[in-house]
Amino acid sequence: MSARILVVDDDDEIRAMLDSTLRFSGFEVTQASTGADAIAALAAAPPDVVVLDVMMPGVDGFEVVQLIRRRDATLPVLFLSARDAVEDRVRGLRLGGDDYVTKPFSAVEVVARIETLLRRAAPTEAPSDDAAIRVADVVLDEQRHLVERGGTRIDLSPTEFRLLRMLMDNADHVLSKSQILREVWLYDFGGEANVVERFISSLRRKLDAHGDPLIETVRGFGYVLRTDAGR
Repeated sequence: MSARILVVDDDDEIRAMLDSTLRFSGFEVTQASTGADAIAALAAAPPDVVVLDVMMPGVDGFEVVQLIRRRDATLPVLFLSARDAVEDRVRGLRLGGDDYVTKPFSAVEVVARIETLLRRAAPTEAPSDDAAIRVADVVLDEQRHLVERGGTRIDLSPTEFRLLRMLMDNADHVLSKSQILREVWLYDFGGEANVVERFISSLRRKLDAHGDPLIETVRGFGYVLRTDAGR
C-alpha cells in the first residue's frame, strides 16, 4: 500500500506542485490549505507523513504540530517554511517536527526527505522482548516511545528522543556535533552545529530535573552521556 501524505500549505501553487510530484513518486496525497482543514483531515484519515507549512492564516503550522503531538508522538512531520532563521527551525523541531525545509525548495528533495522519514518510522522486523535501553537511571523504551528517569516519566520531542537514543547507544563515548547531525537528522542540517547545542541544552534540562547531570560537554570534541554520573 502506498504511503499517505498530507500536504498543508496556503499557497495553491506549492500544494499543486507537491501533489503532482508526490503522486508521480507513488504516494497517495491529501491536501489542506489551512491549519483548521489540516486538523480535520488528520481526524478523517490519519496520514503516514505530514508536510506542513509554518506561516498560515489562523491556525499556523506550529500550532498544528503541537496538536498532532498531543495525539500522536510518532507521526512524522516535515515543516516547510520561508522562515529560515535558526531560531525558527529549532522551535519547529522542539515543538515536535522531524525535519524542516526552507523555501524555496526542490520538490525532489522533499520527496527524498519524506522517504527518509518513512524509513525512520518503519518498525523493526523482529523487536526483542525487552526493547528498553538502560543507562544509569534512565530507561528508554523504543516501542512505547517512553523515557523515564528514576521512575519519573520525561516528555521528549521526537528529535530529543532520537538524540537521547544516540547518546545512550554510545554511552561513555564522545560524539562530535557532526556525528550527531548525521545520525539524528540523517544529513547535515544546513551546517548549523548550534542546532545540536540547543537540543543538547534542552535535553540536559529535562534529564537534570530528575537527578545528577548525565550529559557532559567535552570541549573541542562534542558530547558524552556518562554511565557513572553522580558517583
